[in-house]
Amino acid sequence: MTPSFEFSTYPARPSDAERDKALQVLRDGVAMGRLSHDTFVRRMELALVARRSDELAVLVADLPRENRFSRVVLGSVEAVSGFTVRLRRAWQAERLPKLLLPHPAHTHPLRIGRDPANGLRLNNETVSRVHAELRRQDELWILRDLGSTNGTTVNGRRLVGSVVVREGDQVTFGRVAFRLAVA
Repeated sequence: MTPSFEFSTYPARPSDAERDKALQVLRDGVAMGRLSHDTFVRRMELALVARRSDELAVLVADLPRENRFSRVVLGSVEAVSGFTVRLRRAWQAERLPKLLLPHPAHTHPLRIGRDPANGLRLNNETVSRVHAELRRQDELWILRDLGSTNGTTVNGRRLVGSVVVREGDQVTFGRVAFRLAVA
């Protein structure tokens, strides 16, 4: 008599890809106004702890799914939209006035702001009296915001503390923008 081995098999757990697909359908449902925020949050929690694929299917059964054609069209629109944003930024960057970095032998920091005592005076209401400071440290240029009201940005990102800047970077003090250049 040969022994018979029977194993009870359990359904496979959902893969990360299946889980991600369900979460994307839920996000799209919120974006289309088909789910409330509370419903979305609850279903998202359930999707993250689902143990079987059929549990995921129940969570998205009442939501429409995109077909292949609409995914292609929406992806194309996103790509074109992203291109126009990059093109607009590049166009604006070329039209910005240049801010020449001080000569490397210049050892004192360059203060930037509305106050006449600053090394670079910017007469604009969005610029603080003492807005920022540009100094040379070793072989690098360091830009530091000095607690300005409207902030300093480098390449579109708000500056917190200090950051290394280079030739070609776009810097904005309040609403006054420049492109850094070397003499």
